[in-house]
Amino acid sequence: MLEVRGLVVRYGGITALRKVDLKVDQGEIVCLVGANGAGKSTLLLAVSGLVRPSAGRIIFEEQDIAGHKASRLPRRGLILVPEGRRVFANLSVSENLALGGYVYPRDARQRQDLDEVLEMFPRLAERLSQKAGTLSGGEQQMLALGRALMGRPRLLMMDEPSLGLSPLLVAEVFHTIRRIRERGVTVLLIEQNASAALAVADRGYVLEVGKVVLSGTGRDLAADPRVQRAYLGMT
Repeated sequence: MLEVRGLVVRYGGITALRKVDLKVDQGEIVCLVGANGAGKSTLLLAVSGLVRPSAGRIIFEEQDIAGHKASRLPRRGLILVPEGRRVFANLSVSENLALGGYVYPRDARQRQDLDEVLEMFPRLAERLSQKAGTLSGGEQQMLALGRALMGRPRLLMMDEPSLGLSPLLVAEVFHTIRRIRERGVTVLLIEQNASAALAVADRGYVLEVGKVVLSGTGRDLAADPRVQRAYLGMT
């Protein structure tokens, strides 16, 4: 579904990504693991059109989208859940969800989309008229995921979905990621919680200073002593 070839991204004189190669097959959950500053978020921003690559190709469903405008990509089913959730604080939960499906007509299909999101996140159904900024952190993450699902993603990219959440809510987020994949959505995930990410991922990549240094199945990476020492707190 997605293939990145030789991707280079520079910010002025700083090279954030150095000839990165990766792929995501349809139906997979793929995670990116690495320390802060490794280039993980930059990669998602480049794929989603928010950062222009300096070199390389980004092929989504057999079309090179490198350099495409970010506003065009949700219509192709490529949707990003940004770090920090970025809900519209002064709008209601209902309005936030409606904005997630803005590229589609307001018809029976969109009503069905909303029903499916509220079935997945019943707490949002109880808060439809509440302003998003008054929700708890966990509820805002549910809203960010629900808003993204309203856009009917084919590839859903998530940047640190468990950031700042309690352990109980982290477990709930990763359970939700599994459910999203069961709905036929492919997932590309960035996560500081490497243990939880590798447990849910089919495959993963380890980034260090803008380069892919390891790749493999989620299980194999979790068992790799280098990953255990660097990211799983094991000696």
